[in-house]
Amino acid sequence: MGCCYSSTNPPKTHFRHRTTTASGAVSSPQQTPLLSGGWPVFSEYSFSDLKAATNNFSSEFIVSESGEKAPNLVYKGRLKNQRWIAVKKFTRLAWPDPKQFAEEAWGVGRLRHRRLANLIGYCCDGDERLLVAEFMPNDTLAKHLFHWENQTIEWPMRLRVALYIAEALEYCTSEGRSLYHDLNAYRILFDEKGDPRLSCFGLMKNSKDGKSYSTNLAYTPPEYLRNGRVTPESVIYSFGTILLDLLSGKHIPPSHALDMIRGKNIMLLIDSHLEGKFSAEEATAVVNLASQCLQCEPRERPNTKDLVLSLAPLNTSSNIPSHVMLGIKKDEESPSTPSRPLSPMGEACSRMDLTAIHQILVMIHYRDDEGSNELSFQEWTQQMKDMLEARKRGDFAFRDTDFRAAIECYSQFIDVGTMISPTVYARRSLCYLMCDQPDAALRDAMQAQCVYPDWPMAFYMQSVALAKLEMQKDATDMLNEAAALEEKRQKGGKG
Repeated sequence: MGCCYSSTNPPKTHFRHRTTTASGAVSSPQQTPLLSGGWPVFSEYSFSDLKAATNNFSSEFIVSESGEKAPNLVYKGRLKNQRWIAVKKFTRLAWPDPKQFAEEAWGVGRLRHRRLANLIGYCCDGDERLLVAEFMPNDTLAKHLFHWENQTIEWPMRLRVALYIAEALEYCTSEGRSLYHDLNAYRILFDEKGDPRLSCFGLMKNSKDGKSYSTNLAYTPPEYLRNGRVTPESVIYSFGTILLDLLSGKHIPPSHALDMIRGKNIMLLIDSHLEGKFSAEEATAVVNLASQCLQCEPRERPNTKDLVLSLAPLNTSSNIPSHVMLGIKKDEESPSTPSRPLSPMGEACSRMDLTAIHQILVMIHYRDDEGSNELSFQEWTQQMKDMLEARKRGDFAFRDTDFRAAIECYSQFIDVGTMISPTVYARRSLCYLMCDQPDAALRDAMQAQCVYPDWPMAFYMQSVALAKLEMQKDATDMLNEAAALEEKRQKGGKG
């Protein structure tokens, strides 16, 4: 199932497997709505759903590093469809205002990125406040760095961790979520492929008025000690402490590390288990970046874009899978095949033929937008005329395969927001694919589904974007979903 999200407030969209009663209570779903590839629909869960998934919040299901001593426990859970999830249970009344908690959760839940352990839902039953995220089965960076048993993390994998988390922070910043609370090695998780991901839980505080940092004060940004406020620059400081962890294999207080750096004792920082297995030049570059991140003056620290630009050239082992470098077994699943005959659109998507998809989208024009925007006479303002003119220019550019120009024009149409067109989202999604931007293409395809929940085209476009992101099994599952919707449509009309 595709993923719906909102860029501002929770969308008033009907989720196909979950209904909301007139009183606002959420009925238990028979099947969790999913976007294959690990990106389910962000939605509200009932407390009974999560209670069942976690075996009544059994202590055996606790995965918090501090066990039952943690102030807000994290459990693993399993939904009725056998999907594993992570559930963060806040202490009672940590968020007394349910509306504020829901708005915060929706703000984080709209984010979707392969470098994040994405937030997929929340629960707001009575006094209960819970968050639901993708479950990452291969432990935390802290476990692999500080408490390893068979092998420590090799140097190339440490560089990959640094880059991937920098990319996650850069993505969050680009989406207007630049604050991350208490960034540390316990917030970095490893997925089924061994790829490092940043936990979404840190994008929300532990309570409405709670502290943003729970670790030892020796690791806390100096400005936070002064004013108690977390800023984007504070996050960069915390990223510097992550770099120290990766360099040393230990949790060294920044002040001690900076003393060693100033004394030009850089090699004393390096994990002794890496001896002879790392590049001194690369290590020096990471030390220098850590030193910049740990500057006392916040404005002297780099930004997230600088982090990515500094770390990307150091990652020269991109051809080696993460699970190999991490020394774990990868969950193997054979790719599924389409379960039913495909339409011309389905065939084009299955072979990722973007030219054929373009031809089909040009041919069907705005047929499926019929009735989605009925405007009164008063709404035909000059702004409306300008918006429709922008769409018209986008259509010309799209027809003429000038995809960058089409993106610009369609973005002008979408940004006004008076009319909502699933076709425009589908067309811009294809434009992003043509410009080699599959993440943006997937977001637009997901948004098209938000506007028109049972539209096969939205699912077809998600399938192609997932395939471009090398999620082959997931792309096939999505293709099957689209084909099923199209078959249903042909048998019984629209939707």
